[in-house]
Amino acid sequence: MDLAIVILNWNGKNWLQKFLPNVLQHSGEHAVYVIDNASTDDSVSFLQANFPAVHIIINEVNFGFAGGYNHGLQKIGANIFCLLNSDVEVTENWLQPILALFAENPNVAAVQPKILDYNRRNFFEFAGGAGGYLDNLGFPYCRGRIFENIEKDNGQYDDVREIFWASGCCFFIRSQDFRNQNGFDERFFAHQEEIDLCWRLKNTGRQIFYTSRSAVYHVGGGTLNKQSPQKTFLNMRNNLSMLLKNLPFETLFWLIPLRLVLDSFAAVYLGFKYGFSHFTAVLRAHGSWYGQIPGTLQRRGKSQVQQYYQEKWLVFKSFL
Repeated sequence: MDLAIVILNWNGKNWLQKFLPNVLQHSGEHAVYVIDNASTDDSVSFLQANFPAVHIIINEVNFGFAGGYNHGLQKIGANIFCLLNSDVEVTENWLQPILALFAENPNVAAVQPKILDYNRRNFFEFAGGAGGYLDNLGFPYCRGRIFENIEKDNGQYDDVREIFWASGCCFFIRSQDFRNQNGFDERFFAHQEEIDLCWRLKNTGRQIFYTSRSAVYHVGGGTLNKQSPQKTFLNMRNNLSMLLKNLPFETLFWLIPLRLVLDSFAAVYLGFKYGFSHFTAVLRAHGSWYGQIPGTLQRRGKSQVQQYYQEKWLVFKSFL
């Protein structure tokens, strides 16, 4: 299948220097692209001098993860896009199981491999693990990680199965599905935009899959540290916008007020744990979310999953 491997870069010369040779080594004849998001380091000149086989697309401003990919992918023609973080080490034969899954099931829109920790290689990695879900309150989690607890990979998730969302750190998607959904929501800038996209795809009857037959190793925090207040802000705001955009109205009536109360407790907890800047980050997230409500309501899909909380996506039997 016609695959384009696409890495979004922002001041990530060191990551490109470390991991791009590995990507080229294990990607066969598939085209590799780097979308540069207005870097201020010498990433572009470094690529031009050292990796002539890599196609470079330059965004003139930093559009963030969501906008950066949206703008760059407009210039790439392929059946399948692999959106790959610059701090990911791929493995031999990582592509074949993914492409086989797309070929076998035309209804599969997006796929993620097993995502392991680059530094603790027998543990799952925080940003994706073995496939993502949402809990009953709309908080994302994934197999291999719940809250801060990371599981060791003992083969417990060595399967191929449908999931709710695929991790953006190594995200395969059919280009037609990406374009049918108008890509990522650029208002998100970064964080949870892939969950929102997967949810929109599922609302139209498309499927998201995980396969353990492909594995990659992710460093994590390459562009924004896990304890950054800005990360807290983006995660809180984007999660609320995603719920308002995708849930049935009858669910929103009880869930959103409850979430606002729970987020208040979370602000206090994060403030004590990480500092006052995280407390204010939650307040800023709520203020920004309120400002986005008109645009979010306009973006609500015509087709919501009406039985979302009653059916298979939010029950723990998915682990059984």
